[in-house]
Formats: sequence, structure tokens, C-alpha cells
Amino acid sequence: MSLKILHNVNVIQPDDLVLPTTLWIRNGIIEKLESGLSSLPEGEYELLDGQGHLLIPGMIDVHIHGANGFDMMDGSVKSIQEVSRACAETGCTSFLVTSVSSTIEELLAMIRSVKRVIGREVGAKIAGLHLEGPYLNPKRKGMQNERFLRHPNLTEMKEIFNEADGLIKMVTIAPELPGGMELISFLKENGVIIAVAHSDATYEEAKQAFEAGASHVTHCFNGMRPIHHRDPGLVVAAFEEEHVSLQAIVDGIHLHPAIVRMMHRLKGPDGMVLITDALQAMGLGDGNYVFGGHHVTVSDGVARLEDGTLASSTVTMNEALRLTVETGISLKDAVQMASTTPARILSLDTLGRISTGFDADLVLLNKQFQVQWTMIKGHIISF
Repeated sequence: MSLKILHNVNVIQPDDLVLPTTLWIRNGIIEKLESGLSSLPEGEYELLDGQGHLLIPGMIDVHIHGANGFDMMDGSVKSIQEVSRACAETGCTSFLVTSVSSTIEELLAMIRSVKRVIGREVGAKIAGLHLEGPYLNPKRKGMQNERFLRHPNLTEMKEIFNEADGLIKMVTIAPELPGGMELISFLKENGVIIAVAHSDATYEEAKQAFEAGASHVTHCFNGMRPIHHRDPGLVVAAFEEEHVSLQAIVDGIHLHPAIVRMMHRLKGPDGMVLITDALQAMGLGDGNYVFGGHHVTVSDGVARLEDGTLASSTVTMNEALRLTVETGISLKDAVQMASTTPARILSLDTLGRISTGFDADLVLLNKQFQVQWTMIKGHIISF
């Protein structure tokens, strides 16, 4: 049915108030917003009752590796589809398929699987690829497997780009490595978001990278040189650059709530993005897994390598939203960081807002931030 009328939902207003709203959705696009349900149209339509729950724009995860026991680096279509399904179940309507450092053959196999899935997703839509590595600094490798890390190689990157057919939207690199600045120039020329992490860049090296075109920091504070009052490093350089946005893993583990609040104060909701950085344990919980060539143990929801290094997260986007609000950040700003800001960064011009003319990519949440349903282009996804 081309027309859906969604009523009895609460929508966050620009002034931070949450008010009852009715949405008219035609052919997957928000056609009209009104404060009540004053009259119904003639002809056929579907009336949906939101039961007074909170309605937010679909969340967008720019950094996710796996979910529900599936790792997208395994090169299978099934794994990517299962992550698409898991994203929708947890309030995410678009995502970047994110790699870990690997052989070139494994990365190309994953890219080929993405191309087979895109346009046929069972849940959340694929907005592109995020290459996290392999051009990362072993000194700040985190859970990245050192045997796959290497210096930037333009010949190799061009091969990857040729296979990806324009799907690469973000690349995370360590700009201080030999060839790092040349790679930044190449990525900038190709319209890719250049992110920095797993990096030991000094303040000066980071500033140079940001001036050359880098504009994003992957999982800020994690996998990078820490702040020191005589050696401020990458993080302080990013704080000083207005055009640089930051990813935040708000899971109560990777970042202390005070750090989350500080990031928000310094960057605002338009310069901060909530991510999951989830591995395949998302949705399954505690147990033993293999991720990025490592044995990973998840205990009490925390994923670690055998040496204790944090290995991605198990948080979901709806949980990250709840935890962000619990740090003291307003609901309006938290939603902006989960939906509106990533849409803007990825140039997804019809996503990230509940507004006339925008896609009806929507999520209905109860007071505990549990997903009641997820809608993509006006269609409610079956879980």
C-alpha cells in the first residue's frame, strides 16, 4: 500500500521537546508531519499505531564487523545478510561493512560478497565499505593482527578500489607510516572519508594529516597515542580541527562516561558519531570466538584477546544510544550522533531526519530503548 499513516508516536523536536506526532508516508517517503490525527484521507491507506513510543530516525553504524555469530570477513554472502538483519533488529537502518586487516585475497573476497548483497539486503541497507586497515601502526595495533599490517601501498589500494566499484566510503589509516601522506592524497582525490586510528602519530603528524584531507577519527582514544601534557598526540590535534569528527564506542568499557561527555562538549553532536565496532559476538554474548585471526573470549559482554587487549565490542546501536543518554547527554543530541551526523558525514542526503521529503527509515523505541520495530523506506522489517 503506497500510503501509510503512523500516529501516536513521540518525536523529538528541534527545541528538545518530545511531542506526539503523526507521519504520512507515501511510497517510502515522509510526505507530511502533523501534531495529531485530525482527519483521514479517502481511498486506501494503512493506519499504524505507535502506542506512544519514541520514534527516531534510523540509526547508521559506520563501523561494524559482525553480529549473531557471523563475521563479514569470512567472504560469505550469508554473513553479510545476517549482519544486515541484526542491524535492523537493533535499530540500525544503514551500515558500512567494515573490514579488519587481512590478506589482499581475503579483503577482495569480502568486497565481492558485499557487491552480491547490496540492493538485496534482508534488513539494514549497506551504505558502503569501511576499510579498517591494513595500513596501520603495529605499535597501536589493538586487536588488529600484526602479521597482516603493512605500509601504505598505492598499487594495492588501486586494486582494491577497482574491485570495490565505488563502494569504499571510509578508510582508516595510520598517516605517520611511510607512504601515509601519499595515500591520503589518493583517497581525497577519490572522495573517500579518511579516518585515523591504530596510529602513533604525534600532534604534528596528525595536524599534517588533517590539513591534507583526513577528517575523521576511528574509535577515538582507542588504538592511538594517548594524551600527555608534553606530547598531546592525535586526539588533541583532532579536538582542535573543527572539520574532524570522532567515533565513540559508548559501551561503558572503551570510554569512561566523563570522556564521552568531554568529547560531546568539545565537538558537539554534529562532530561525534556513535558506533558499535561490534564483532560476531554482538547478539550472542559470552563465549569463545575467532576474529581477525585471533582467539577472542567474551566475558560479561567484554571481548578480549588472550593477552587482555580489548577486541571490538558487543554493544548494539540501541544500547549505545541508551548508554549515551545515561552519561547525561540529551536524547536529542544522542539521536543526532546515532542518526543525523553519520548521515551527513556519508552524504546520505535523504536519511537521518524525521522531516518532509526524507526517507521513512525509522525506529520505534520503548522507554528502555528496546526496538519495537524498524522501518526502512516505509517497510517494517520482520525480525
